[in-house]
Amino acid sequence: MSEDWVVVGLDNGGTANNATVLDHTGAFLVDGLVEVPSRVLEGPEVAVGALAYAFDNILEVTKLDRERVVAVGLDTPGPASADGVISSKGATNFSQPAWWGFDFRAALEERLGLPVVYNNDGNAAALYAHHRYFGAEAHHKSSVSAIVGTGLGGGVVEQGKIIRGTAGMAGELGHVHIPMHGLLEEGQPLPSCGCGFLGDVESVSSLTGIVRNLLPYWLTRYPDHPLHGADSIKAAAKQVRSFAEQGDELALKIFEQQAMGLGRLFTIAANFTDPDCYFVGGGVVEAAPHFRDWFLERVQEHTLLREEQSTVAVFSLVPDRDMAGARGAAIAAAESVVFKIV
Repeated sequence: MSEDWVVVGLDNGGTANNATVLDHTGAFLVDGLVEVPSRVLEGPEVAVGALAYAFDNILEVTKLDRERVVAVGLDTPGPASADGVISSKGATNFSQPAWWGFDFRAALEERLGLPVVYNNDGNAAALYAHHRYFGAEAHHKSSVSAIVGTGLGGGVVEQGKIIRGTAGMAGELGHVHIPMHGLLEEGQPLPSCGCGFLGDVESVSSLTGIVRNLLPYWLTRYPDHPLHGADSIKAAAKQVRSFAEQGDELALKIFEQQAMGLGRLFTIAANFTDPDCYFVGGGVVEAAPHFRDWFLERVQEHTLLREEQSTVAVFSLVPDRDMAGARGAAIAAAESVVFKIV
């Protein structure tokens, strides 16, 4: 193997694939997004081809010879197994029957002729946040990441490694049940999740939670609010953050409940893994600085730690949100190479 080897990280999304390159020194050779269409709605064969094109394209952008690439990291939305087999029931991004039970990792590995290391997108982002924050100390630290998006993803990192679990479902933090007493207002219905659960974290702390549960309730409490004029509840939900950034009372009440949901999740995590750091990622990271700082403070306030924990644990935002998946995937691939050498 060449001494100046590199790995490629591929982040597969609903509309685009983002790619990056990590070299043997631990430096990323791409500063921003390098995206091409993911074409996942056209089925597995086309989507695998689109990822192969993203791989070729990033080598062209960085002017690297293919022979230097020793492994590829791939992340996709879940649910999928630890080895990259899409759920037998499909998923939001992989809805056609051809995707059900499809071995995405193996198909890409065969197409590229290179080892492919798989993580779901929440785990990849969590891995990147962990390594970016702790640097050289990453393999001596632990963290829990909650990634707030359409759903609620996340990851658990212990001594620098993602905890995957026997079926690859570890770190599915969105579907952890949390106490609702004190979180919900009097008369506010118990929130439901698209997975069928009642009262899990995703039912509160996600865009879907806003659409399904939080916004419909709070609009009844604010009958004159401008969001009543939106074309749909989904359209209104996408505007809630901008209202919160402006100090709107209804919007802040929604995000207060979301922060409380994450705080209760982290309280559970504190008693399971007792991590060094609690990361929050997702759309809130892209918000105005004053709002994202307020939100992180509220999450920390609602996380109940013992005195011994509160003096050593830290709270932080996931950095470089748009690039976190590809970069985390690349880190996982690089580690597979390093440990193989060792």
